[in-house]
Amino acid sequence: MTTTHSPGAVPGPSRALSFDRAAAQYAAARPSYPDTLFDAVEDIAGRPLRGARALDVGAGTGISTRRLLDRGARVVAVEPGPGMAAQLRRDLPDAPLVRGDGNRLPFATASADLITYAQSWHWTDHVRAAAEVRRVLRPGGTLALWWNVSDRTVPWIGAQEERLLRFFGVGPEELGRGAHGSADQDRGLPPDLDFTYRRVPWTRRIPLATHLDNLGSHSAFLTIDDEAARGFLAEERDRLLAEFPDGTVEEAYVVELHAARR
Repeated sequence: MTTTHSPGAVPGPSRALSFDRAAAQYAAARPSYPDTLFDAVEDIAGRPLRGARALDVGAGTGISTRRLLDRGARVVAVEPGPGMAAQLRRDLPDAPLVRGDGNRLPFATASADLITYAQSWHWTDHVRAAAEVRRVLRPGGTLALWWNVSDRTVPWIGAQEERLLRFFGVGPEELGRGAHGSADQDRGLPPDLDFTYRRVPWTRRIPLATHLDNLGSHSAFLTIDDEAARGFLAEERDRLLAEFPDGTVEEAYVVELHAARR
């Protein structure tokens, strides 16, 4: 397929809110996070997550919120999108939820032990979001940003990324599938905080249909013509069935974690 559908290099509000149209698909197909990620957050924070006053900003459908709750954190989910927030309420009806975004956190000064951005820091205005983090995070508190990045060293995943590049005409960072580098400047991290960087590899085995739903839940697919998206995903299904005839795919990820104590 040679048609190029460039979604643009700079994330904007329309792309950030594009997930609302596929909230149920996002909740069902997107990967979660391994226990070892939260072990690393605790190690960098120098305290257990249990009992921590945490804000999960850009919580989406609550994938990271659920994992933080599992670890005993006292979590408030923060989500701007009405569709994503509604899905979070359905999936986690007892979890506190506030409509808002990272550029203007509706919380008191020095009120949080932990602020997390799971797959969401890149949707913020980094200068404004960093100022809000400094205001809301208590002294000694921790900011943790992380991304599930597809492991392109796995041959079939690398080949798929090349097909995506040809189709959209942009790299994985613009597709919402993780940036190439891990340098602070690549992530727009607050320069006055001393970040620790960790790479956490993990895998999951899922039906091919779930993998395709995961792929189609990224903003690049949600902001192009539906027919074009369906065409690419149908071709991808045929390719992957030839490689995985039993219909089960093993996705491989590296969670890129950047965390800093204030």
